[in-house]
Amino acid sequence: MKPSNIFEVYEDRGKIFTKNLAPGIQVYEEKLVKDKSIEYREWIPHKSKLASFLKKGAKNIFMRKDSVILYLGSSTGTTVSHVSDIAHEGFIFALDSAPRVIRDLYFVAESRPNIAPILADANHPETYKERVSAVDIVFQDISQKNQVDIFLKNINTYLIKGGYALLAIKARSIDVTAKPAKIFAQVRTQLESALTIIDAKDLSPFQKDHMLFVCKKR
Repeated sequence: MKPSNIFEVYEDRGKIFTKNLAPGIQVYEEKLVKDKSIEYREWIPHKSKLASFLKKGAKNIFMRKDSVILYLGSSTGTTVSHVSDIAHEGFIFALDSAPRVIRDLYFVAESRPNIAPILADANHPETYKERVSAVDIVFQDISQKNQVDIFLKNINTYLIKGGYALLAIKARSIDVTAKPAKIFAQVRTQLESALTIIDAKDLSPFQKDHMLFVCKKR
């Protein structure tokens, strides 16, 4: 196992891993591997858009061991759990609007004290101000037509100046009739009006019709 060019992410035989913050516990039936008494969890690109982004050659995701992160669209915690491994001295506010997935995320958080599951609608960031602090990073993976607007509203509310924001775009959720390349171009233009885009990658073949943008707040 060797460190990758991404902080707190490791590589072995073409696969990527994070150190398991909760040794012995799997989150989504991922492979656990021990090397020199340290346990690592395989990070599977077909099940995580952030892992897909790394496999497509990302140079930086700006997450550090002490980062405070607002994760929008946490679902059951597949990617959140790996972010938890990366930010093992930091904290993750993991938000979703579906009670069923938040229930599952609570079970993940039981063994990961740096995750706070939040049941809320990301369309209305003002409704969870009492539960979320200012953050270093916003990560969003929400399949809604107005996903860019949701992203920008939460950045304006919670992200520190100079902080980083990562947006996973699902083109078909914005317009099922338009070509994904056209949607991605429109999203880029919308983001550039408010943020500085650091990187962007199409996530195929791991995630069809998806792109991930990395931005910096001015």
